[in-house]
Amino acid sequence: MNDPTAEPPTPEPTAAEPTAGESTAAEPTAGEPPTVPTLEQRRLVEEKKNERLVWYYLAYFLFGIHIVAFVMIYAVRHAK
Repeated sequence: MNDPTAEPPTPEPTAAEPTAGESTAAEPTAGEPPTVPTLEQRRLVEEKKNERLVWYYLAYFLFGIHIVAFVMIYAVRHAK
């Protein structure tokens, strides 16, 4: 029963670990071409980029409004 030459049992692969020969979608193997993003994935990436740009434009607009307001306040206070 306690044979020192016996190999220890190998653990069963879990669902999170791919077995030999399998690959996950995130890890393309050397022989496979990279996966082409689906139309939905490309649309989501484009939507995220556009949303970020909208926030940048809003920030620049609000910054500009404040600059104009400060210039107008300065002009009114220094008018003779």
